[in-house]
Amino acid sequence: MHEVLKQLGVADPCARRDLRRGRGGGGRTLDSFDPATGAKLGSVRQATRAEYDATVAACAKAFEGWRAVPAPRRGEIVRQIGDELRKWKEPLGKLVTSLEAGKIATEGQGEIQEMIDIADFAVGLSRQLYGLAMHSERAAHRMYEQWHPLGAVGIITAFNFPVAVWAWNALIAAVCGDTLIWKPSPKTPLTAVAVQQIVTRVLQKNGHPDVMAAADRGPQDVGELMLDDRRVPLVVARPAAASWAAAVGEKVAQPLRPRAARARRQQRHRRARRRRLDSRAARDPCSGGGRRRAGQRCTSTRRLYPPEGASPRPRPKRLVAGVRGAVPTIGDPLDDLATLGRPAHRRRRGRDVHAGARERSARQGGEDPVRADAC
Repeated sequence: MHEVLKQLGVADPCARRDLRRGRGGGGRTLDSFDPATGAKLGSVRQATRAEYDATVAACAKAFEGWRAVPAPRRGEIVRQIGDELRKWKEPLGKLVTSLEAGKIATEGQGEIQEMIDIADFAVGLSRQLYGLAMHSERAAHRMYEQWHPLGAVGIITAFNFPVAVWAWNALIAAVCGDTLIWKPSPKTPLTAVAVQQIVTRVLQKNGHPDVMAAADRGPQDVGELMLDDRRVPLVVARPAAASWAAAVGEKVAQPLRPRAARARRQQRHRRARRRRLDSRAARDPCSGGGRRRAGQRCTSTRRLYPPEGASPRPRPKRLVAGVRGAVPTIGDPLDDLATLGRPAHRRRRGRDVHAGARERSARQGGEDPVRADAC
């Protein structure tokens, strides 16, 4: 564990350092714990209000020069970021998910690969920022459209996909000419520190150190500051709650309307599928879509709707047998034999969430093949 932290340069991230360089701020200390063992991984000092203002000011100033850089050149810098992510894929995968978010090792590596894939996509996009060319009804006139960047964009991410969602937005926005301010989840602070350090090294080498910055929450939540900050014309919100509830997503958008800012919200309710309940197509989403990542996905299967006219039996034999036979192997997320780790949000208000689910299942006549002490 400590070797991974040393490799990524986050073994002692609590010291005061420049926030924009991917280190902690000068505010209160935020501790990060390994959800599998409860061991403390490290601490990050959160941003003060002054540090947040300095970060946004630096990004806004960097935007003036960054938007003038040719898009293919911006793409080249993003390509270098992708190459660095390839270099650090294995230790990043262990920290990003297995250690801090509690995913199994394969999902940890998969999330870093997703960042790399988005970097490759963004590089190609940098040479394809097309606009329409149209004929005018007026003589000697030419009509065309050209897209322009907005400015310093705020990105709010959640604990369950701590870096992939950032990459979806940040790397594409960067090739389009925007600068970025990242508010990561307080559940995965070391992840943000490690990734931001990698990105900052590439940006510094290319003479654009303030194009991408990170700011964790301090005395006042950084996400709230972004929503009210006129220097931030677009806020991309993907906090866990906003991805599950439309009401919370609406709450994110409300402060932006008076200042005519834009919001990009990812609001997904848990997935529902329409399948024949006795079919293999129903068993797979129940055992995989419902159990993978302990249901901590915005696409986790929660409901099965039988087709019209199909038997409404509540417990079809094949479905029950298929789900019961797919018992996950719960263990250390870094163990290759584990198929289910111990996710960051497995405990709520001091009580095991899995235990509560087992109790509700028992009251409804269900059976639990997983031992209570395994969770």
